Amino acid sequence: MSEDKSILTEQLLDLTEELFHVLVPGLSLDVLSLDMTVAQMRVMFTLRSKGPCSMSTIASNSNVVPSTATGIVDNLVSKGLVIREDDKNDRRRVICRLSDDGKVMIDGIWTWGRSQIETLLDHLTPEQLGNGCEVVKALIGLQDG
Repeated sequence: MSEDKSILTEQLLDLTEELFHVLVPGLSLDVLSLDMTVAQMRVMFTLRSKGPCSMSTIASNSNVVPSTATGIVDNLVSKGLVIREDDKNDRRRVICRLSDDGKVMIDGIWTWGRSQIETLLDHLTPEQLGNGCEVVKALIGLQDG
């Protein structure tokens, strides 16, 4: 990586962190009062982004072993945030999905974040917005490839 690219990458990461610090003070008390561990949030976000998943998919995407994923899901089921069902094609397999309450919770976090970013984006020029779109599209393309 060239020195200029390295410097720009570091600047972008620093600015992203600074943006995080700008947004966090506005974080809703509802979000802060969630009785959730980081691992539980990972499972919730996995189920939100991928839809219904097997336990092995949840474990893989949450970077935990299957037995740990089972414990996390058990806790989320007891909170009414996740529903566990038998796979219709293979009764030995368990499929998990967000409950309606789980969807409301995760969507609420996303809606809060989106509104914070939207407020800031309102102050940018069309050119700045276009540049931002190009960067985000490039980052998404890296995940797809």
